[in-house]
Amino acid sequence: MRFIYNPDKKHISLPGVLYALGDPVRLEIVRLLAIKGEQCCADFNFAIAKSTMSHHFKILRESGVIWTCKEGTQRINRLRREDLDQLFPGLLNSILRSAQPLIIKRNKLGAETPVMST
Repeated sequence: MRFIYNPDKKHISLPGVLYALGDPVRLEIVRLLAIKGEQCCADFNFAIAKSTMSHHFKILRESGVIWTCKEGTQRINRLRREDLDQLFPGLLNSILRSAQPLIIKRNKLGAETPVMST
């Protein structure tokens, strides 16, 4: 069984959090966790490769934005709202208020492009 690294609260940095939230796909993951609560990785039905989704979850987890634990064969993710609010008051709420739902569009060649809805 592999260890899942979740940083201690004292190791969460503002640049790391802002980097993690700077990607539209990761921001959408956080937006959905804020709305729906904890979810397993399979609950996110994005039209992107599974390996890419794993990378996004890793960035969010290692930056301290989400907490991941293993239950059986699934990885459960939850937003670390309390920790983030204590460290950076109002930051998460401000970002989530301005975040728009993400739409993944495919071009004629099948390449995927994340587009924020308007």
